[in-house]
Amino acid sequence: MARMLPDPTFYPSPAMAGEASPEGLAYVALLATGEDDRTDALGVIDTDPASPDYGRIVGRVDFPNGGNELHHFGWNACSSHLCGYAPNPHMERRYLVLPGTHSSRIHVVDTKPDPRSPRLIKVIEGDEVMAKTGYAFPHTVHCGPDGIYMNALGAPDGNGPGGIFMLDHETFELKGAWEKERGPQHLSYDFWWHLGHDTMITSEWGTPNMVKDGVNAELLLGGKYGNALHVWDLKTRRHLKKLELGDEHQMVLELRPAHNPRKAYGFVGVVISLTDLSSSIFMWYLDESTGEWKAKKVIEIPAEPAEASDLPPVIAPFGAVPPLVTDINLSLDDRFLYVSCWGTGELQQYDVSDPFAPKLTGSLKIGGIVGRTAHPSAPGKALSGGPQMVEVSRDGRRVYVTNSLYTPWDAQFYPDGIDGWMAKIDVGENGGIAFDERFLVEFEGGLRPHQVRLEGGDASSDSFCYA
Repeated sequence: MARMLPDPTFYPSPAMAGEASPEGLAYVALLATGEDDRTDALGVIDTDPASPDYGRIVGRVDFPNGGNELHHFGWNACSSHLCGYAPNPHMERRYLVLPGTHSSRIHVVDTKPDPRSPRLIKVIEGDEVMAKTGYAFPHTVHCGPDGIYMNALGAPDGNGPGGIFMLDHETFELKGAWEKERGPQHLSYDFWWHLGHDTMITSEWGTPNMVKDGVNAELLLGGKYGNALHVWDLKTRRHLKKLELGDEHQMVLELRPAHNPRKAYGFVGVVISLTDLSSSIFMWYLDESTGEWKAKKVIEIPAEPAEASDLPPVIAPFGAVPPLVTDINLSLDDRFLYVSCWGTGELQQYDVSDPFAPKLTGSLKIGGIVGRTAHPSAPGKALSGGPQMVEVSRDGRRVYVTNSLYTPWDAQFYPDGIDGWMAKIDVGENGGIAFDERFLVEFEGGLRPHQVRLEGGDASSDSFCYA
């Protein structure tokens, strides 16, 4: 029977979402490398400080296979279902949809009736995904007002173009490719939208063949990875404009649009500059005086000098460790931007109240290629990996980070291996960040944590109808 009232975790505005009760659970994608009989899983972490199980794994769903390379999973439905020309307020935030980038499988997990004991209810095999969409290597899930959107890095042969396809949010039926007129976009990575402006923004990384075996130095130095943003008409599904960021800016990854639907701007992380190994954050925005979409660099993070002997072979010739910004996240009030520097092991917090002039307001170190900085709960224990996936609570007071990027790239930058961990960071009322010394989850059995989703939604789950 259809619901008669909207899901209580759907919110018309980011301000109302920020007033919701704190999350009690976090769901974490756990990757097995596929080198043995271990399988991938979805872990459930207790995040209630009053619970005796706080900071512990309290549930787990084991998948049939390992080596899927689970990546950016998401909910089947969210606050965007209250918006737009086709609202679906009867839907509920119940199912988590997990793409396997290497296998092209899609896994559907039911979090009810017991959120601590979710169940795998459906697996869509990669052959079906490729046959019905024309795409392979699915990577990122977003819940839209008219269905589940998922991007893919490329075609079944491992080349381009990459793009977006859709699934029904109730039956999970594959609906096929999203684009009507795709324009010049060939490389693919993330996508997000401004529902109030009927606009989608997409970013670029590389085709499956360019990324699945690790960073290809020849392609990187030749400037062949992604270096642009693309603007689309969300309703007509037509490409409108390519925003060039410069050939030296390689791998344009995570997109974080303003949550206020009246605002037409957002931030994107760029992994590396060929000029000096720095990472950067660009802002895209609608210039209201001209009606044109534009992009501007607003943050630059320099590489840190290091002895070649302390560096993995992939970067040893450069005598420096690059920041390697691999994820960013924006608080629901659009005030604080979080930047993960997976290479140097730093998490940065910026006040972006003025998005054209970010101000650094907090910084923490954990892990890192050279530093291997310990967590405060175990100051004598060096940690591998670095802050990678970052998720922010709805009220903006808690940040969760995990340390694995992508199995083939993990092996290049951390060749001695990555032992998986997840940390929690507390946010001051006016900025500033500090580790929660009670919360460090270490994953056994070689499992590596990636994307985190919070019970009831988080800062990168939802789109909103009202300011």
